[in-house]
Amino acid sequence: MKLTISLGQMDIELGNQQENLRRVSAMAGRAAAAGADLLVLPELWSTGYDLENGAQHASPTDQGVFAAAAAIARRERIALLGSCLSVMPQGGYGNTAVWFDAAGQNQGEYSKLHLFRLMDEDQYLTAGDAPTLVETKWGLIGLTICYDLRFPELFRHYALQGANVIFVPAEWPHPRLAHWRTLLRARAIENQLFIVACNRVGQAKGSDFCGHSCVIDPWGEVLVEMDETAGLATVSIDTALVDEVRQRIPVFADRRPQLYRL
Repeated sequence: MKLTISLGQMDIELGNQQENLRRVSAMAGRAAAAGADLLVLPELWSTGYDLENGAQHASPTDQGVFAAAAAIARRERIALLGSCLSVMPQGGYGNTAVWFDAAGQNQGEYSKLHLFRLMDEDQYLTAGDAPTLVETKWGLIGLTICYDLRFPELFRHYALQGANVIFVPAEWPHPRLAHWRTLLRARAIENQLFIVACNRVGQAKGSDFCGHSCVIDPWGEVLVEMDETAGLATVSIDTALVDEVRQRIPVFADRRPQLYRL
């Protein structure tokens, strides 16, 4: 089934939720005008890594910046996905991505399972405790965030559960651009599904973020890849390609997990 995606690659103003919301609102309008079904945003798009001020930024996923994002989705009639700081049910603050549909309804949320020590996530955040598959009219989709990309087990879990697209909102910095591009293609090829990755650009706290948001098909072909400037890129995918690729090269039928299960 055809899904038209806009990647909202943006510079994030540290800790300034109102300005970042304004930028997202404008991008959502442009994405809707371009015919997109979905706008994908970077990781922590509303604040960036202003983790030490999490108490003033974080909210439950039906309030605060999440409610504002839902209102944008509803107004523009476009689905919206990206992560923000959330109040976790078990206490503390999480890095949480929410899939809002075109009616502004929360269809699924995912809190980052793997906390990135190099940006102090382990000091300020509470890790999520479960993967999240979201049922959509385009099929099952899996949610991940940034550093999760380095954990292929999570992506394989989603593939085995029937996902045909996995999303990766991110704040991925230089000098690891080569890792970003290589791992995204590897996750698409080895799991024979679409990878949709939206990274931020700009600088904050001494980190220079590398952009290169992209959409990769199940053959590992890059359908669109942005540069290192803020902007919007729109591309259409056909999720039927997943079944076609898996029939051509039956990796999942040929697995022998009984021999290498941990």
